[in-house]
Amino acid sequence: MSTAAIRRFAVPSPEELIGRARGMVPEIRALAEETERNRNVLPHIIDKIRDAELLRTCRPKEFGGFEYDGEVALKIALTISAACASTGWAVNGAVSNGRSIAHFPIEAQREVWDGDEDPFTCACFAPTGTAVPVDGGYVLSGTWSFASGCDASSWVKLGAFITLAGAAPPFDGAFFLLPIGDCEIVDNWFVCGLAGTGSKDIVVREVFVPAHRALLFADARSGTAPGAKYHKNPLYRMPLLIHGASMLASTAVGAARGALDAYLAMTSARQTRGALAGGQLPMAEFATIQLRYAEAAAAVESAELILLTDMRNMTQKLYAGEEITIADRIRCRRNQAWVTKLAVQAVDGLNASTGGYGLHLSNPVQRAWRDANAVARHVSLNWDAVGTMYGQHAFGLEPRGQY
Repeated sequence: MSTAAIRRFAVPSPEELIGRARGMVPEIRALAEETERNRNVLPHIIDKIRDAELLRTCRPKEFGGFEYDGEVALKIALTISAACASTGWAVNGAVSNGRSIAHFPIEAQREVWDGDEDPFTCACFAPTGTAVPVDGGYVLSGTWSFASGCDASSWVKLGAFITLAGAAPPFDGAFFLLPIGDCEIVDNWFVCGLAGTGSKDIVVREVFVPAHRALLFADARSGTAPGAKYHKNPLYRMPLLIHGASMLASTAVGAARGALDAYLAMTSARQTRGALAGGQLPMAEFATIQLRYAEAAAAVESAELILLTDMRNMTQKLYAGEEITIADRIRCRRNQAWVTKLAVQAVDGLNASTGGYGLHLSNPVQRAWRDANAVARHVSLNWDAVGTMYGQHAFGLEPRGQY
């Protein structure tokens, strides 16, 4: 009997899975600085994530998964990201792929998940490659950036435009699923935020991808993908960006939560040293410090509530057999960008009041500040881009963006 089959008889509850993530927090937090220096999540942490079965959270039961909803995935993501945003970002993507790979035709899912292996996966959403149709599939070429966790991954999902010879754009966009061995990894990840994610470039040179390993963007966004039609659980009809971009946003929110906890712990024990402020006074007694903490706490709690409520509401609609409308999708996209903005607001306020100690790269508040700002630069979470898309829809204009 395979490991996957054995696990079907001992499925952990959502609370147990979240508890397993929580149990890893002290070690992940203690290794956050080393993770940055390594520019990658440490291999033994990846092994522990796999052993805790977190990668199976959203995966179909047919492949040894637990088929839990996005709210469970988000709680795991928030927990790990609060300990180390770099670890959270890479792991959150791999957990999210348990849902997104289930959108592909069933033949592709079997290639990835059949057998006893519990594969780590990564993805590059931007369609910076080209796919030329050939008999039985496509020939894929291109260069992709920000392949988070690629060194630990067995499979990668890459966005590309399907390009027909002699045809004029626009072309259809699609995701293509490849074994990591079909790609070249370019070691160019030297950055100041999310530094431990190993988000390196991927290069593919004229690699054949069979047709069953292609998934049209339009099908993934709308919840009408081949895998959604195959799996009975309505969770697999969740539009890609509602689940995937929420998991990305959770990294910033989790990082802000971690910064809030670290700030409270370090500031409670600090005293002033400067003559201007009066030497040896407890920092906790300054009204400005109290206000910074209150504002950050309110921002973090609001962000967590918005993120989890949206996911809960969309999941309930799927189970009720209701349509997730374009208005639903665009509103969720707005909120994903907004919670990211709230997280940045929280860490900005905390980091600005850490004084000279906040200059140290080892300071967890400063690390969270760098990481949350890095998350906010992701195109799916950029407030200017996503906020204007929501406004366009509200005013009856054609929304320009991904939803």
